[in-house]
Amino acid sequence: MSAVRRIDAHHHLWDLAARPQEWLAGLEPIRRDFGEADLRAATGAAGIDATVLVQVLPDVQETVEFLALAEDSDLISGVVGWVDLTSPDVADQLDRLRRGPGGDRLVGVRHLVEPEPDPKWLTRPDVLAGLRAVRDAGLVYDVLTRPHQLPAVVAVVRAVPDLEFVLDHLSKPDVAGRVLDPWAAWLDELAALPNVTAKVSGLVTEAGPRWAVDDLRPFVDVALEAFGPSRLMFGTDWPVCLLAASYDEVVESARQVTDGLTAAERDQVFGGTAARVYQLGGR
Repeated sequence: MSAVRRIDAHHHLWDLAARPQEWLAGLEPIRRDFGEADLRAATGAAGIDATVLVQVLPDVQETVEFLALAEDSDLISGVVGWVDLTSPDVADQLDRLRRGPGGDRLVGVRHLVEPEPDPKWLTRPDVLAGLRAVRDAGLVYDVLTRPHQLPAVVAVVRAVPDLEFVLDHLSKPDVAGRVLDPWAAWLDELAALPNVTAKVSGLVTEAGPRWAVDDLRPFVDVALEAFGPSRLMFGTDWPVCLLAASYDEVVESARQVTDGLTAAERDQVFGGTAARVYQLGGR
């Protein structure tokens, strides 16, 4: 049996009473609370040993609550939180989070770049200054974009070469439409830069409710060719994935699309890469 822990490197939680989620309007299957007990039920059945909890809202108080939750959890090993990257006090924001309950579980920062109207938002001078503060804090930056924003991702990865970037959901390619280009070319360009890894996550949602494993395989094959197993990590994007598939179905689909890998390579995708990039250690 492999000694490498199986890690779900991307999932969310939310409590609608504590923090309304306006983006859930019309998404009735997931418009309810999802807490750690729900996560334990899902991960336990799927054989997942540890997880990385990722921010949902641009709200630092959400991150405070996630860190406090992770502090008392033997399942949530890391938190990718949120701070205002456009603010001149990013370093102070991160310091306050780290000094609070569960601060040692802060492993990265994310901003929802996907809905930003400016396709070059990531390359703004104030954002670049914020990203350098994330770098100086020894944290990772998770990038959430759509394919048309990938040129800006390439530019920012080059601009801050000593910051580790993680591309969420492979930048959400059009799986339902089976559109590989120009996404695949941009992914190759991004993968040529050494300070970026990517998550095999969120693909079932992009494929839609009638997805099949063969719909996902071409996109995962492109990512494997570009990054290699040691720079890819598996994530479920639960509970968002429930719009298209159960937790177990997402895990099984990922197993099937990586069936051509060796056991050692699969260990990287399903745990090793996340443990290394997020510096999870024994948590």
